[in-house]
Amino acid sequence: MTLDKFDLAILAALQKDGRASLADIGAAVGLSSTPCWNRIKRMEAAGVIRGYTIDVDPEALGYQDTVIVHVTLESHSEETLYEFGRALAEIPEVLEALLVSGDYDYYIRIAVRDTRDYERLLREKLYRIPGIRHSKSSFVLRRLKQARLPLA
Repeated sequence: MTLDKFDLAILAALQKDGRASLADIGAAVGLSSTPCWNRIKRMEAAGVIRGYTIDVDPEALGYQDTVIVHVTLESHSEETLYEFGRALAEIPEVLEALLVSGDYDYYIRIAVRDTRDYERLLREKLYRIPGIRHSKSSFVLRRLKQARLPLA
């Protein structure tokens, strides 16, 4: 799908405020509500807009710490990679899992309440996943930047 300047402006407006009214989005991008709505629907159908979410502060829910876990698997077969990804998807504390190149196979970002909670998660969930050869954990001390793709 080819995006023009209006589509990009609509995406930027929705990133800024996903609850903005069609009238507000239209005014921001220079279109009336109907063409704005049609463009949004077209981008949703094409998968450009994947969904609408809220941004919840993990600390407000008691998750004070973030851990980055570097994992190496025993095998790199399609079945092993699939099963590992499926198992991670079932762990709610896993915020993000990336298959990467380099010394490790995965980088996993996990939200935990504290170090004891992380130790529990390792024992009860992560280390029960078959096929892990090695892992290394790093606690995030401070987030320096969190961004979304700039659109406008």
